[in-house]
Amino acid sequence: MARINSPQEFEEFKKNILSNKNKNQLAISLSSGTCGLAYGSDKIAIAFKKEINNQGLEEKISFREVGCLGFCEREPLAVIFPKGIVYCNVRIEDVQEIINKSLKGEIIERLLYTDPNTSKKMVHEEEIPFYKYQKKIVFGNIAKIDPKNIEDYIALGGYSALKKAITKMSPEDVIDEIKKSKLRGRGGGGFPTSIKWESTKNASGAPKYVIVNCDEGDPGAYMNRGLMEGNPHSVLEGLILGAYAIGSEEGFFYIRQEYPLAVRNTKIAVKQAEEYGFLGTNILGSDFNFNVRVHKGAGAFVSGESSALMAAIEGSVGEPRPKYVHTSEKGVWDKPSTLNNVETWANVPLIINKGAGWFNSIGTEGSKGTKIFSLVGKVNNTGLVEVPLGIPLRDIIYKIGGGIQKGKQFKAVQTGGPSGGVIPAQYLDSPVDFDELIKLGSMMGSGGMIVMDEDTCMVDVARYFVNFLCDESCGKCVPCREGLSQAISILNAIVTGEGKAGDMDKLANIAEVTSVASLCALGKTSANPVLTTLRYFANEYDAHINEKRCPALLCKGLLSYYIDPEKCQACTICKKNCPADAISGEPLKIHIIDQIKCVKCGNCFDVCPSKFKAVKKISGEPIPSPISEEKRLIKRIRKKN
Repeated sequence: MARINSPQEFEEFKKNILSNKNKNQLAISLSSGTCGLAYGSDKIAIAFKKEINNQGLEEKISFREVGCLGFCEREPLAVIFPKGIVYCNVRIEDVQEIINKSLKGEIIERLLYTDPNTSKKMVHEEEIPFYKYQKKIVFGNIAKIDPKNIEDYIALGGYSALKKAITKMSPEDVIDEIKKSKLRGRGGGGFPTSIKWESTKNASGAPKYVIVNCDEGDPGAYMNRGLMEGNPHSVLEGLILGAYAIGSEEGFFYIRQEYPLAVRNTKIAVKQAEEYGFLGTNILGSDFNFNVRVHKGAGAFVSGESSALMAAIEGSVGEPRPKYVHTSEKGVWDKPSTLNNVETWANVPLIINKGAGWFNSIGTEGSKGTKIFSLVGKVNNTGLVEVPLGIPLRDIIYKIGGGIQKGKQFKAVQTGGPSGGVIPAQYLDSPVDFDELIKLGSMMGSGGMIVMDEDTCMVDVARYFVNFLCDESCGKCVPCREGLSQAISILNAIVTGEGKAGDMDKLANIAEVTSVASLCALGKTSANPVLTTLRYFANEYDAHINEKRCPALLCKGLLSYYIDPEKCQACTICKKNCPADAISGEPLKIHIIDQIKCVKCGNCFDVCPSKFKAVKKISGEPIPSPISEEKRLIKRIRKKN
């Protein structure tokens, strides 16, 4: 490939790509992101290539391995173009049939999505509820792009925004367009992107740096990973546009080392962009020079904070620093630096291409555009969803997510990662945007959304996230280090039945101090899980502390198991599966759990046949004595005889 040296050469190259594409050619896209690979999509891809080659169909069928298609619950997915047929849960044994029937225009019904309520088979993406209620502008082209092939990206309009900026816009014009779009950072705080850019551009000192934050350490969140794996060029183009606007000649991708596929695809994208002339010197014949390096992060959650991330790039320990000096003025190596989230950068080429007016038409007054969420937890349809900001929580959980698993009741949803808060059922109709979530005590964060059902203990939820933050705290400042340590100590006592009167007030006081006195956002927002669970589920704290009872029957320290003699069939299954040898009994004789030996693992509860449900789980209630149980059993046997 010869380097593209001018806007005219770019247009000619793009025309050649499009002219060589057969729009009517059969094309098969197989989801091959991390979640697809976990289901064996790499082996399925080999099978597709082998079968196409064996049948000599290279001229008739185009096959590509694409990124995550979002519907992780149904991985691996295959999309058949040009008709856009979506096949779910594809296996190796389906490959030959998919190829042969697709060539004939036939559809394989057993691989189609089946609506669980109506049993209706759905053929196309726009029919499937999981996709139907989304608005995919950032994720939109992933099914059509091989992330390792820059020409797929160019064919769909890639690098056109860069060409437009270089030929028709000054750096100030680019910043002005971002300002008019009201784009806010997708990484957590929702800070206006244009202000960051302007501050860095106007700061004294050189060189200036632009950085992609793909640290993404939130449990259950993988939006950034999905973008970097599936369409790295969209993020790279956004970074190049930001560099042009700010006056930067060097940028970084900071990607956590646990994302090997994202690292690989990003490195390939950077290399291809250099070869094609979108990176390097005199980009597209202009006087604009820009280069990019990929930095692998060590995986510390706190390194997602801007100053800590920049310290890590320098080779130092990833610790935050005081904010009286902004990173836009003194960032990497004390030089002006702009850092934005993966999703923020991916929005930039769309805004430059389509205009701020188009972007402003999506979302709410204070939150424009779309947001990608990682929808996980006790919801039927898990995966990555892209929705317009302002959509009600109910629509995400019930229309897109398909409701709560096993028909159980919705209890709460946790948004904003471990530093976010829980939102209870009474706020299901609240709009999802930056400001509304903060009013509820939570936040947007990078986009994690964990759905919880009636079996979730909210005290344990607070304990889990505070424990995570305690482990991930850098320990540099006292309020965060000591506050989280004390909070987890109190929460551990509460869930094990050792809570005391006044513990709720102590937790609230600790949360108040950490939220105002901590050095960085990790400490300041660490109060959210505690404060929102105290605010909305104080009754559960009260039950744990004063009644020594877990209403959700989850906290081991407050649980007991016993066998109902009226339902026990003396089948010995529970006895055989007890790791502590705490169950006595034999065939045709009542089984009894020795409460002293019982380690409360729950094996007996899990293995007891569902048609009998003889093993009971209780909390805060007295356990029937073995003697009375024996008497009841004798009475039952006599009655039968």
